[in-house]
Amino acid sequence: MFLSFDKAALPGLPQWRRIAGIAAMACASLWLAGCAGVRTIDSDVQSYSTLQQLPSPPTYRLQLLPSQIALGPQFDTVVQQAEASLAGVGLRRDDAQGSVIAQIDAQARYIPDSWLMPGSPYHPYGGLGWGPAWGWGWRGGMMWRDTGPSLHFRAVQLTLRDVKTQQVVYETSARYEDVWVDDQVIYRILFDSALNGFPKPPQGPRRVSTTTAGAPAATPAAPVQATPAAKP
Repeated sequence: MFLSFDKAALPGLPQWRRIAGIAAMACASLWLAGCAGVRTIDSDVQSYSTLQQLPSPPTYRLQLLPSQIALGPQFDTVVQQAEASLAGVGLRRDDAQGSVIAQIDAQARYIPDSWLMPGSPYHPYGGLGWGPAWGWGWRGGMMWRDTGPSLHFRAVQLTLRDVKTQQVVYETSARYEDVWVDDQVIYRILFDSALNGFPKPPQGPRRVSTTTAGAPAATPAAPVQATPAAKP
């Protein structure tokens, strides 16, 4: 990508300001182009199962908590994504004659000022290192930097209990933390990731990666209320 500018359109501006403007616009263009392409979603998953095969019959009864029911439409989106993911592994909802009881949960929050955290590429100060003509010292600085996006945290949990014994036969969770968020997409991916390998998944923690079409980063209306995480 090449950007051209007419110097006459920027009268009286010092050269460094013209360069800064060009650099900022180029970075913004590259960022938007990357967000609109294919995106890989990394989910941190933990699964534990005593199942050897699909429940018989392969049906479940969804059991919601009173607090989840009270959320109404806000939680309905989470329920829909969970049902779609469960159907994807061969389980059908049957609240009258389900062979297992399914309980789900979802979390949503964001981390304010996460771009200021050490190690963030958006941090206003660089690390200790070698810089041209500066010698050893702080490299980077405030020039041409802008505030970075906040990190968004999303997580789901799923538990299956045998309807006769009430014993937990499947427990799994998946979490996601990144600057990009689209709740309808993310929650479906998280439930799919949590059920990856069902009914005999690898035991314990692992990373599951899913490729999906990206979109410009945004903060849509969350199906469960997103709350800021406490600052350390």
